Amino acid sequence: MLSQDPLATIEGRPYSRGLVAGVAAGLACALVLLGIDLVESVDSARHSVAPFLAALPLALLPVPLLIALVLLLDRLEPEPPGNLAFCFAWGAGIAALLAGILNTAGLLYVTQPALGSGEGQFVSAAIGAPVVEEILKGLVLAWLLWRRRQELDGPTDGIIYAAMVGIGFAMMENIGYYISALARPTVGGVPLLGVTFVFRGVLAPFAHPMFTAMTGIGAAYAATHRRGGWALAAGLFGAMVLHGLWNGLTSLGLAGIVLAYGLLGCVLVVLVAVVVADRRRMVGLIRRVLPGYQATGLVGAADLRMLCTLTERRQARRWARQTGGRPRARAMVAYQLAATELALAHQRVRRGGSTPAEFEERRRVLTGVMASARAVFQP
Repeated sequence: MLSQDPLATIEGRPYSRGLVAGVAAGLACALVLLGIDLVESVDSARHSVAPFLAALPLALLPVPLLIALVLLLDRLEPEPPGNLAFCFAWGAGIAALLAGILNTAGLLYVTQPALGSGEGQFVSAAIGAPVVEEILKGLVLAWLLWRRRQELDGPTDGIIYAAMVGIGFAMMENIGYYISALARPTVGGVPLLGVTFVFRGVLAPFAHPMFTAMTGIGAAYAATHRRGGWALAAGLFGAMVLHGLWNGLTSLGLAGIVLAYGLLGCVLVVLVAVVVADRRRMVGLIRRVLPGYQATGLVGAADLRMLCTLTERRQARRWARQTGGRPRARAMVAYQLAATELALAHQRVRRGGSTPAEFEERRRVLTGVMASARAVFQP
C-alpha cells in the first residue's frame, strides 16, 4: 500500500490553509457581486427579482461544458484540483468584483468627464477595461508563478489555469449583461436577451479565457526558463491588446463584430495548435528521458508504451481497477503522473528553471512515488 497520499507528495505540499482561505475569499466576493446584481435587477425592473432569476441560470448554463472542455486538454499531466478551484474562484469573485468597481469609477470619474458620454464609453471599453481586467485576472497567474512554480511545466498548464480564471470572470460578467438586456426587452423588434445570450454564451464563451491565456503562456515560460521573467509582462501585454481589440471592434457595428469573431477564431486555432504541440513535446520527453530509468526497475518497455498515449494510459487505469480495485487504480494514476512529472523535471533543470539541487530533490520524491506505486499494481 502507498504510505501517504501520492498526489499530495507529487504536488509538493498539501492544500494549505492559505489556498482554502483564498477559495473562500473568492466565493465571498462572488456572493457580494451577486448581491449587487440583485439590487440592479430590482432597480431596473421596478422592484422585481425576475431579471436576476432569469440571468443567473443563463450565465451558469455553459460553465460545466466549458470546464469539461478545458479539463479535456489537461489529461496527460492533470493540474491539482485545489489550484484550479482557486483560479476559478479568483476570476468569479475577487477579479470580477474589483473590475466592476474600478471600471465603473474610471468611466464615471475619468473618461466620461474628460471625453463625453459616447467617446468616454468607447475609450473605457477599448482601453480602460482591458487593462484593469487583465491585470486583475493575471494576478492569480503571478501568484502561481511565485508560490506554485513547479505546477507550470509548459504552455498547456498556463492556458488551463488562465481558462479557469476567465470562465469564472465571464460567468459573473454575463449576469450583469443579461440583466441589462432584460431591462430593454427588444431592440428593433428583436429580443435583446436572446441576442446577448447567443453572442456571449454561445458564440464567444471562450473570449475571456483566450485573452488571459496570453498571460498564462507567459507565466509558464517564466516558470521554466532561468531568464524568463520578461515573458509574464509580455503575455499580460498581449492579453490587454487582444482584449482591447475585441472590445473596440465589437463597438463598431456589424462589420466590427464580424472582424472580432474572426480574430477570436484565429486565436482559438493558434491556442489549440500550441496545446497539441505541447502534448507532443511531453510525449517526446517521456520517450527520451524515462528509458534511462529502466535499469532501476522503475520503468519497463511496456510502461514506456503505455505512458506515451492517452488511450493506453486509460486502459492501464481500467485494468488496475478491475484487478485490484480502488487502491491499485490510485497507484496507477500516481505512477503515470509521477513518471510524466519526472520527464518534465529533466527539461526544467536543463532550461534553468530549477537548480541542480532542486532537481535532485524533485527526482528523489518522484522516483519514490513511482517505486511505491509500482509495488502496489505490480507486486
